Amino acid sequence: MRRAARVDRNQTEIAAAFRSMGCSVVSLAAHGKGLPDLLVGVAWRNLLVEVKDSQKAPSRRRLTPDQEAFKANWRGSVLYVDDVSDVPTIVNAMRSASALGDGN
Repeated sequence: MRRAARVDRNQTEIAAAFRSMGCSVVSLAAHGKGLPDLLVGVAWRNLLVEVKDSQKAPSRRRLTPDQEAFKANWRGSVLYVDDVSDVPTIVNAMRSASALGDGN
């Protein structure tokens, strides 16, 4: 039986920030196996988001072996977010890219 997934202190706050900007958010943390923490839908695109806690020492923010393996084998992108202040930049960039017709 798998232990309860550890969730970074700031994950709830970061997910709420994405939602407050009109994004869809699903927590993937319980799935484990290196899968990023959040699936975020913005501007008709999907983002995989790995949350790290900026208040932890850098050595405690490293990717786990499962996360490293996922990153090495995933053929898409994963964003790493460690502070809620990153969210508006990400969402606005995605909306701008969508408005330009980039990739759609």
